[in-house]
Amino acid sequence: MAYPVNMNVTPKVTGHFDEATNTITYIVRDPSSNHCAIIDSVMDLDYAAGRITHDHADDLIKAIKAEGLILDWIIETHVHADHLSAAPYLQEQLGGRIGVGEKIMLIQETFGKVFNEGTEFQRDGSQFDALFKDGDTYMIGNMQAFAMDTPGHTPACMVHVIGDAAFAGDTLFMPDGGSARCDFPGGDAGELYDSIQKVLSLPDETRLFMCHDYGPGGRAIEWETTVAEQKASNIHVGGGKTREEFIKFRTERDAQLAMPKLIIPSLQVNMRAGEVPTDAKGNPMLKVPVNGL
Repeated sequence: MAYPVNMNVTPKVTGHFDEATNTITYIVRDPSSNHCAIIDSVMDLDYAAGRITHDHADDLIKAIKAEGLILDWIIETHVHADHLSAAPYLQEQLGGRIGVGEKIMLIQETFGKVFNEGTEFQRDGSQFDALFKDGDTYMIGNMQAFAMDTPGHTPACMVHVIGDAAFAGDTLFMPDGGSARCDFPGGDAGELYDSIQKVLSLPDETRLFMCHDYGPGGRAIEWETTVAEQKASNIHVGGGKTREEFIKFRTERDAQLAMPKLIIPSLQVNMRAGEVPTDAKGNPMLKVPVNGL
C-alpha cells in the first residue's frame, strides 16, 4: 500500500513520561492551528490498594488548557498490557474522539473469554469512537494523519504517522532497546518483523516516537529516534538482520520474560477504551483469572 506520507508538515510533539509504567504519552499539535491529539495516555493505578487516580492525565489537561488547544483525537496505538488508558477521563474533560485499530475486536473476543465476560460486554469495538483500517486517514486541525497496520506484538497494533513524525506504540523501542515481545495471545514474531520493515520503509528522516523506554544500561530515558537510526543500529532488526534471525531471537527471548505486572487490570480496562468494568451493582471491579494467561 502507498501511504500518504507528508514530510513537509512538522507537528510539535511533547512527550510526558510516566515513571510508574515507563510510558511516554504524547501531545501532538498541528503547526498551522491550535488543534492537537493525545497518543497513548495513562491512568494511574495503585494495584495493591485498588485505587485509581488521574494525576498523569491531569498534567496533560493542564498543558493543553495552558496553550489554548483543542483536542481532536485520543489515540491508542494498541491495547496496552502494561498501563491503563485514561481516554474516557480525558474525553470528559477535553472532548475529542477515541480511536484504535479495527482489530480491537480480535482482542475483545480473545480476552472476553479469558476474563469470562458476559454477553453485556460488546466485542464489536463499539466502546471506541473510531476503528482504523490500514491506511485510514484522519485530521488533526489542518494536518492529515494516517494509521499503519503493524501486527506482531498484538493483532491490533498500529503505528500512527502524522507529518514527519510516526508514533510507534510497542512495534519498536529505541535502537538499544530493540523490539517488543510477541508471546501474548495473537502475537507473532514473523508478523512483527514484517511490520517493522513497513515502518522502516518510511523516509529515513522520519521522526520515530516510542511508547516506552526503560533506559537500557542505566542511560537516561529517551523516546525520539529516526528511521535511519533504527535501520542502522536497532539491536534486534538493524544492520540487515534477517526475518529468520529475528524470529529465533524473539521467540527464545520471550520464553524468558515474566508477565507485565499490570497486564490483568490493563487488558480489562483497555479493551473497553479505558472504562473500568463494574459488578452487578455498578461498582468498579476487576477480575483476576487464575492460570488464564
